[in-house]
Amino acid sequence: MIHSVFTGFDHILLEVALAVLPLILFFTVFQIFFLKLSLKKVWKTMFGILLTFLGLSFFLQGVSVGFFPAGQAIGEILGQNSQSWLYLPLIGFLFGFVATFAEPAIRIMNHKVEKVTAGSISGNVLLLTLSIGVAISIALSMVRILLGIPLWIIVIPGYMAALLLIRFSKKRFVTIAFDAGGVATGPMTVTFIMAIAVGVANVTEGRDPLLDGFGMISLVALTPILSVLVLGLLYSKKEEQLYDRSETTLQTDHHDRQKETSK
Repeated sequence: MIHSVFTGFDHILLEVALAVLPLILFFTVFQIFFLKLSLKKVWKTMFGILLTFLGLSFFLQGVSVGFFPAGQAIGEILGQNSQSWLYLPLIGFLFGFVATFAEPAIRIMNHKVEKVTAGSISGNVLLLTLSIGVAISIALSMVRILLGIPLWIIVIPGYMAALLLIRFSKKRFVTIAFDAGGVATGPMTVTFIMAIAVGVANVTEGRDPLLDGFGMISLVALTPILSVLVLGLLYSKKEEQLYDRSETTLQTDHHDRQKETSK
């Protein structure tokens, strides 16, 4: 059994080595000419690169023997039922929400946003917003596969809506939104959810797994942009209300002081 789990692992080790090697060369050049770190720090950095190499290798092997086959099998089972149109969008929504909630790259980005904004943008609120956004995109992908809707019918209006929302959004939310769109297409979504979509398209009559199963990632990249921009508008509205309330309080206090002075 162990042998079957590690089938093709040598090929993955080679691919990861080729991916990591340029980074090592880049670091070596900077170390020699610019950084000049102590030997202790160099060893620490190299140990970190070794852990990255091993982590990526085992992750990709796990995806190859675990996530992809399991996701595709789940998709095929879900898509075989003649009543699948009743529950597939809902299941897609739940899968999308859970996968995004567990996505490590999104948690790292949310932590950075909360830290840089000194807590004014909550990481938990951002995580919930992105999870809902990706969940909607997966549900839409399932509907698209079931009904055979061309991808451009969803993507073009979606990006037009994003461009419209940018006009009314604050700059800090625009930058976060477009970064969130890329981060949401992380390993959990790409490896597991996409395999489910391919599995559903594979067993749905009249659907091509290549044309209908793929394309989901483009929707996953789009909906977080929209959800974060909408969140930004809600934040702006809340800030305006707080500002108006404080202005009213100041005017009331000023009026009261004037009345006391006139007595």
